[in-house]
Amino acid sequence: MDSAVMILLYPKECEYCILLNKRSEQVEHHKGEISFPGGAKDPEDCDGLDTALRETEEEMGIKRDDVTVLGEMDEVVTRSGFRVQVFTGTIEYPYKFSPSAIEIAEVLEFPVPALIDPANRRTETRWENGQPVTSYSYAHQEHVVFGATARILQSCIDILDDRLESEGRQVD
Repeated sequence: MDSAVMILLYPKECEYCILLNKRSEQVEHHKGEISFPGGAKDPEDCDGLDTALRETEEEMGIKRDDVTVLGEMDEVVTRSGFRVQVFTGTIEYPYKFSPSAIEIAEVLEFPVPALIDPANRRTETRWENGQPVTSYSYAHQEHVVFGATARILQSCIDILDDRLESEGRQVD
């Protein structure tokens, strides 16, 4: 099934944050899990970006015109069979989020420095089809991000970390 998500970055209290949400227990897929705004492609959606922007507005109340799209990252396939296109963007902050009471249990803002900090990353290696597979999860406060969301987050963090290194800055 085709789907798309939006990674939103914005400055808050002198550091960049990434917007995530905790899904409600009322949604069809991934109940109670932490995810990026996004979801399945509707027949009316023109393309993946249209899906990501529509879902971001439906779930978080962020108007598509308020998102400055930065680009697209590599596609991810979930264990449940979703093919996920990943887009990145920014919004002005502060922003008055209006999360869907049906879809979203909690709005989560993860500071980038906390995500880059190795102390907040868990590594797990397991065997799949005779091959070692390493996966990551991220802890922030009482929340843990795992699965496809963690894989997307890892890709995003790698890009941000490389960018900071190339600019000669370090994140402690």
